[in-house]
Amino acid sequence: MGGAALTHTTGLRLTRLTLGRYRNYVSLSWQPGARMVVVSGANGSGKTNLLESISFLAPGRGLRGARIAEVAMASTGAWGAHGRFETPDGPVEIGTATTDETPERRVFRLDGVAPRNQAELSARVAAVWLTPQMDRLFQEGLSGRRRFLDRLVYAIEPSHAREVAAHDTAMAGRNRLLSEGRRDLAWLAGLEDAMARHSVAVTAARAALVEQLNAALASGIAGSFPAAQLSLVSPIADLLADAPALAVEERLRAALAEARGRDAAAGSATLGAHRCDMALHERATGQPAAQASTGQQKALLIGVILGHASLLAGARGFAPLLLLDEPTTHLDSERRDALFAALSALPAQVFLTGTDAGVFDGLRGQAAFWRTGANALHADP
Repeated sequence: MGGAALTHTTGLRLTRLTLGRYRNYVSLSWQPGARMVVVSGANGSGKTNLLESISFLAPGRGLRGARIAEVAMASTGAWGAHGRFETPDGPVEIGTATTDETPERRVFRLDGVAPRNQAELSARVAAVWLTPQMDRLFQEGLSGRRRFLDRLVYAIEPSHAREVAAHDTAMAGRNRLLSEGRRDLAWLAGLEDAMARHSVAVTAARAALVEQLNAALASGIAGSFPAAQLSLVSPIADLLADAPALAVEERLRAALAEARGRDAAAGSATLGAHRCDMALHERATGQPAAQASTGQQKALLIGVILGHASLLAGARGFAPLLLLDEPTTHLDSERRDALFAALSALPAQVFLTGTDAGVFDGLRGQAAFWRTGANALHADP
């Protein structure tokens, strides 16, 4: 994984977005028209839906992590989203949609042709986002923080998603055998071997991302936002710090075999890539994010998102789209001005939402302003 300042890269631009039966939008054709775009409107008027539809044009489950069938208007039937982009390599068109026959599965089209794999899409389009749900990251259980971290890894290393899925599949199979009281030793050994291999691969990718992100944040990429220090809370990461991967795999296989009785009683695996947490501290003071104020937490989180965007730009060679849903919540006026200054200095195309357009007055003259309402989008002069 490589990193580079966002200011040293070329941006990606969404020039047209077309939606059909997407949540509250029966039909929408929108030309954002600017590098910075502010969308305001009442709660429930479709601001987040708009950002989510853009996030669906990149690989992954979108900024809400919603089930595909939930996205269709009234959660029934097919839906579609299509984007026209300007990229460093020229214009690109990406579409994604479901059909009435396959509402749980969506297909992609890249310039009208089905892409060979997700990596082909990742090489053309990337997006980074911030949502109000992330404000609860430091009060949630470790699963929420782990998913957040995995999404950061996946954006840079698309193969990471396959490793996580393979680990979870092997773990589910082992849990099922143990819960049924079956002692097929060869089968269990095979599943534990898969768990060990994928646990090491997943943990190594997480550790590499944390190292790269910490270096980016230490360099001041987050501007005036407080620099964060991330760390993995993971027994496997601790082992990898002192031993080669193959030796750690062997230790995990032996430990999983020894833990069969305990795991059968617990109903879950006590070892594996799923036993991982992400800790976040303010670099200058060492204060844990969980003990900081909501405003400090939001500032740290914004810094992490900007740092990750920098890493992604270095890996892809172009600045990703920034989708910031209610980014000014919990920020005082000083932090809000710092956010606008940081975004103004970036080559990335930025989409921001809020209920009150006046909060974004600092971007007047730089951003295009739009307003949601009546299941439509209108220019807001």
